[in-house]
Amino acid sequence: MMNSVPWSWEDKTENSRWLEPAEEVYYLADRWRRQGRARLLDLGSGLGRHSIFFALRGFTVDAFDLSERGMAALEQAARERNVRVRTRTGDMLSLPYEAGSFDCLVAYHVIFHTNRAGLEQVIAEIRRVLAPGAEALVTFNSVRNASFLRQSNRIVEPRTVVPTEGHEAGIPHHHVDESEIRELLRAFEILRFNHLEEIWDDHSSWHYFVLVRKP
Repeated sequence: MMNSVPWSWEDKTENSRWLEPAEEVYYLADRWRRQGRARLLDLGSGLGRHSIFFALRGFTVDAFDLSERGMAALEQAARERNVRVRTRTGDMLSLPYEAGSFDCLVAYHVIFHTNRAGLEQVIAEIRRVLAPGAEALVTFNSVRNASFLRQSNRIVEPRTVVPTEGHEAGIPHHHVDESEIRELLRAFEILRFNHLEEIWDDHSSWHYFVLVRKP
């Protein structure tokens, strides 16, 4: 397994793309409040955009990330918004939470930053920390991304590459297709399954957005 590599947030703390909640979490907050869910893990919380979002809506939020800089920014944002978010740093391959701790979880553009064995391990950890009946949104990096075939990538194993240039240089990426996702999530019930292109001013990227429930 490949250990995780933290993102460098030095050039992103003022970029609204990384500070504004993704549109998917608006649906999830409404869905999960109606279902009576309360304790949420923001796995790979980054600068804290989703942790703050859910905390403001009454969820009990734990934020977990490898980046100490990102966590410091999250803690400052929580103080400024007068909300409580419990923060911990560490590697996603070994989560420091008791089994069954959470009834909802968001892992947004994070768990694919490893190789295939690491991806299997973090999914097993997600399943472990979720309570029976809990739901989670997990996103995956698609093989459809042009960046997957970039000639400058260092190839680690089939479908796992490490960019050698750009803002994600040195950070592993595992790319998947639908069949691999269904295999990886075989221990969950899949509730929603979308494959979407996100288009930005300077690039676009394809990701799978999968909502699952632990039996």
